[in-house]
Amino acid sequence: MDFSWINTHINDDTAKLRLKYGRERADEILQIECRRKHGSKLAETLAANPEFVFPTALSGEQSTSDRLARFHAALVGHAARVADLTAGLGIDAMAMASKAGNVVAVERDADVAGALRSNSSSLGNLEVVCADCRDVIEAWARDGISFDCIFIDPARRAADGGRVYALDQCEPDVVAMLPTLKRITRRLVIKASPMLDITHTLGLLPDAAEVIVLGTPTECKELDIVCDFAHPTESPLIRAVTLGSSFESVFEFTRPQDTAASVTTATPKAGDYVFDPYPAVMKAAPLKILGERFGLKKLAPNTHLWTSAEAVGGFPGRTFMVVEALPYMSKHIKRYASRYPKVSVTARNFDMSSDALRAKLRVADGPLRLFAVSTPTQKLLLTCEEVND
Repeated sequence: MDFSWINTHINDDTAKLRLKYGRERADEILQIECRRKHGSKLAETLAANPEFVFPTALSGEQSTSDRLARFHAALVGHAARVADLTAGLGIDAMAMASKAGNVVAVERDADVAGALRSNSSSLGNLEVVCADCRDVIEAWARDGISFDCIFIDPARRAADGGRVYALDQCEPDVVAMLPTLKRITRRLVIKASPMLDITHTLGLLPDAAEVIVLGTPTECKELDIVCDFAHPTESPLIRAVTLGSSFESVFEFTRPQDTAASVTTATPKAGDYVFDPYPAVMKAAPLKILGERFGLKKLAPNTHLWTSAEAVGGFPGRTFMVVEALPYMSKHIKRYASRYPKVSVTARNFDMSSDALRAKLRVADGPLRLFAVSTPTQKLLLTCEEVND
């Protein structure tokens, strides 16, 4: 790999480079394209290793970001021996190696495994094994080899390329591997799709001790399920974690705690506050205990927004002040755009989608937020402005 050539042409048009150099510089052009596409999420990795090699375009697409890799490494902690069974580009494995004593990274694609060996050559505590992880764990079990923690990120694509969402439909099937995994580790961390149903997933993993719903302020990114084979529990901890640009928000609870919590409802008026949970919190679904913890009232049992006459600090979500609360009536619908021509629309427990309502009101996206909601007695249009926590 000629990194001098890469650096010289780093800002050039790659389509023109392919026309001019063809196969002669295919590998170098791939590095330029991957750095442009994935340079943001892997900025720390590329800064630490300027000669980092992307073996394929897909490996860059599928790789964990530096920030999420740090989070995964924290789940593994300072364990003496760790295995990453689906290492891929190795961003997670290298982050784990910065904390753990020794890391074994298993990758079945020979080209990707070779790149990982090269990229991690400066790490003295990371070993790369090129094999199918199902065969590897069987061999470890036969030979009595064990680990303090094992990490796995099964692929979420079926053989036909379509998306799958159930954990036992992913590749490899972690559920089928559980009997062997229990023989070689005490702690298993599974990175999974944010589309998984948490209750169904816990039914497949009786040793789950914790479910971490990980997201940003705008989207839910993944589920991380921690299985503790040495200390089983009937009520796994559910932890919604939101990683902002300069903050980390955490909300923890168990399903029995949520079931036992009480919920009261209230209809907000102008001057009141509305609290909208982050996507990770919405996925975790603390439907009652969220309000109880913060002293908030819910707009309706199935309308997952909360309200209070007072500002509340530390809420795991966005806080808005109600500018105006209008009944969803024809006279208000007709005049709405003349009063609020630019407002972002969010429909919650409403018989119309956000896009359909935006078109009906004839408004454009703007700095204000319109929550179209159902309360126990009526439908409301809550025009709000966001306030800082």
